[in-house]
Amino acid sequence: MATGTLRDAFVDELRDSYDSEKQLIKALKKMAKAAKDDDLRNAFETHLEETQGQVERLEQVFGLLDEKVKGKHCDGIAGIIEEGSSVMEEDFDDATMNACLIASGQRAEHYEMAAYGTLVAWARVLGHDDAADLLQQTLDEEKAADQKLSALAEGGINDDAAGPGTNDDDDEMSEDEPPARSKPTKVATPRKSNGAPARTARARS
Repeated sequence: MATGTLRDAFVDELRDSYDSEKQLIKALKKMAKAAKDDDLRNAFETHLEETQGQVERLEQVFGLLDEKVKGKHCDGIAGIIEEGSSVMEEDFDDATMNACLIASGQRAEHYEMAAYGTLVAWARVLGHDDAADLLQQTLDEEKAADQKLSALAEGGINDDAAGPGTNDDDDEMSEDEPPARSKPTKVATPRKSNGAPARTARARS
């Protein structure tokens, strides 16, 4: 009975990623529409354009391998998208919704980074260098999209979601002068009756 090879697994993974990108095209449109921050909306719209290009890039890879362009339903990304969709149905304030959209987007990006990292490695070891170069371009785009979302989160969106006054304690400590150190208490040295100082045991710290 014949068994599958790494090339078979490689093609199977390509088909999984092809379907993944098709699903994400639809999801990114919804995420861009749900975003309440202009920069976040632009980030989703930019990555939507990249994702459309990634689909075309995968089609080129299928051509290099003389394989039929065909997708295989990706359960993994489907689950991530489903979670993201449920978040968009929550009654969150605008700032919190933005933070949650970033979290959902990064889950998808990390999934794709893992998938394309594997595809690039397998393409190299199988000798498909042209295909590997195309897949590496997509992997680089996924990493850049993830970094962009992190920058937006850390650049103010998470703080807005947390609300005013969250870091007041830290701000007050930085503005106030450090508390003055208390002076050590002087201990009177007992003296002998003849006026000479008596030997005292050293205090333990």
